[in-house]
Amino acid sequence: MMDITKIINERLIKLDLQARTKDEAIEELADLLEKDGALSSKEEFIKDVYVREGEGQTGLENHVAIPHGKSAAVLKTSLTIGRTKHPLEWETLDGKPVHVVILFAVRLVDRNTTHMKLLVQVASMLADEEVLERLMHEPDPARIMDLFARRESVS
Repeated sequence: MMDITKIINERLIKLDLQARTKDEAIEELADLLEKDGALSSKEEFIKDVYVREGEGQTGLENHVAIPHGKSAAVLKTSLTIGRTKHPLEWETLDGKPVHVVILFAVRLVDRNTTHMKLLVQVASMLADEEVLERLMHEPDPARIMDLFARRESVS
């Protein structure tokens, strides 16, 4: 199992997104990735996120969506997490609006094995009601990081 804490840090967690739409949420999270040095081109990365969106829905249940971009514009495979008070319209499995967006930025060399491992790890975390509850309400990014680190150590 890969160490998920190596691809996420507090600078990549924003718990007060201003986004009111899916497009704005992806844009805001891509900004964090760009500022953290994970992207060579934000525009190219966002374009690749939408290529993936076109292949199938990324909205899950319980107000969470996990869009992802496998892109040549990704310099460092990373995970960014955003939360907004505004309900975002997104195609979800349960038809509910999205409040938590976990955006995967994946380097092309990592697109098969690493990407799948990440998806499995995050999906397994999201099956835990305590994790979901914390993602929806925890005000401190450091504690969100702890959540990932703790899950890592017990799995």
